[in-house]
Amino acid sequence: MTISMPTTPASASDPATATASVPAPTARRILAQSLFEVKAILRNGEQLMVALFIPLGLLVMLATTNLIEINTGDWERLDFLVPGVMAMAIMSGAFTSQAIATAFDRRNGVLRFLATTPLGRSGMLWAKVAAVFSVALIQLAAVAALAAALGWRVSLAHLVVALPAVVLGVAAFTGFALFLAGTLRAEGVLAIANILLIVLVVAGGIVAPADQLPAALGAVAQFLPSGALGDAMRAALIDGKFAVLPLAILAAWSVFFAALTAKTFKWQS
Repeated sequence: MTISMPTTPASASDPATATASVPAPTARRILAQSLFEVKAILRNGEQLMVALFIPLGLLVMLATTNLIEINTGDWERLDFLVPGVMAMAIMSGAFTSQAIATAFDRRNGVLRFLATTPLGRSGMLWAKVAAVFSVALIQLAAVAALAAALGWRVSLAHLVVALPAVVLGVAAFTGFALFLAGTLRAEGVLAIANILLIVLVVAGGIVAPADQLPAALGAVAQFLPSGALGDAMRAALIDGKFAVLPLAILAAWSVFFAALTAKTFKWQS
């Protein structure tokens, strides 16, 4: 006589199999995706040039030559320049590099695919923000190391005071980047992001403060995210102070672009 035993589903009899079918916690999924994004940025020559090599090259040029005249007031030229170059590095990584990368991921269907995974749409966006912030820390460390080699000295307290400006700057420019990438064609984003980078560096209050620009231009620049970031970084790293108005302007731009992106972002072209 043959006795048949009841079969047990693999998921119930094999704990390893059952565990494997359960998605990882949200935080772990976001962390994994953000690490992937960071590696992708650091391996991409074009993004690396925009995010790192251009700010470093600009620092060397401005610090070692007088090709561009900048009124540094009572401060040493290098002390005055470093905060602006750091602000440019944040903008180039959080805005230009991220806008272009996201726009082409959207065109190629990468975003649409990732939105259907357990990561989800909100997880994907949070992963991008985390990746941009991580890259920004790498950029700032590289600029600080090069500046130190050129003779720049800054106290730890001043660096701590600069953190709110860094966080808000990353938030504002990442939101701007995602807005452009989620609404325009990839080729248009490529052109606009690069042009805006040049315009904001030259006339947006990044390297030269708004009060050194022509009156009408300066009046506008101080309320742009670029001008606010530049002013906040200079106040922190030169004077060791929180620049309340520039930080408030950055916070307002962060909220504005986050809301705008939430309403307009399209996951496929």
